[in-house]
Amino acid sequence: MNREQAKSIIVLPADHASWLKERKFGIGASDAGAMLGLSKWKSNEALWEEKTGLRTAEDISGKPYVQYGHDAEPHLRALFALDHPELTVTYESPFKIIRNGDHPFIFCTPDGELTDAECRRGGLEIKTTEIMSPGQWAQWKGRIPDQYYAQVIWQMIATGWEFVWLKAQIKWHDRDGTLRLDTREYLIRREDVLEDIAFTQVEGIKFWKLVETGVRPALKLPEV
Repeated sequence: MNREQAKSIIVLPADHASWLKERKFGIGASDAGAMLGLSKWKSNEALWEEKTGLRTAEDISGKPYVQYGHDAEPHLRALFALDHPELTVTYESPFKIIRNGDHPFIFCTPDGELTDAECRRGGLEIKTTEIMSPGQWAQWKGRIPDQYYAQVIWQMIATGWEFVWLKAQIKWHDRDGTLRLDTREYLIRREDVLEDIAFTQVEGIKFWKLVETGVRPALKLPEV
């Protein structure tokens, strides 16, 4: 176990309501894109308002696309385990929270935890998405969408993981209505993204200081 992983703080809320309450105390991996101004769904200002209590975060757990992702996740995790016998895949709870020991406001809720043959620890991030426009396809062209990449980087900061696998199921409909599916996997190694980890952690500390002091951040918007 590496130094950063040993410092992690594990929190196990009993249920969804307790998990939502715990999420108020810090920035989760799914918040990282908004914090950096990379999210098309939420601005850094809106995130700041949620964390300072000026706005109530929308509970999207009942949305059809969220429910689909929730239902698909265990199947995609099992498929990943079958395709990667070189890795030990574990999953403890949908409410498990891992916090950075030095900066507890930095946390993530993993879709899976991995151990390789050399006992290095890593994580599994699972995404399901439906393509509705050419612009969405462009985000996946030879890369991971920015908001998902930020999420992976934040997970590494929270946990000290040496690597993260992102497994994405992308679906779309042809013009005749035929459903198409494309499943992709991406491996992100800590050693390859050290600069992004350092930058994102600094930005996170700055953002959380603004939350603590009640100073509104300058608006950041994703590039069009």
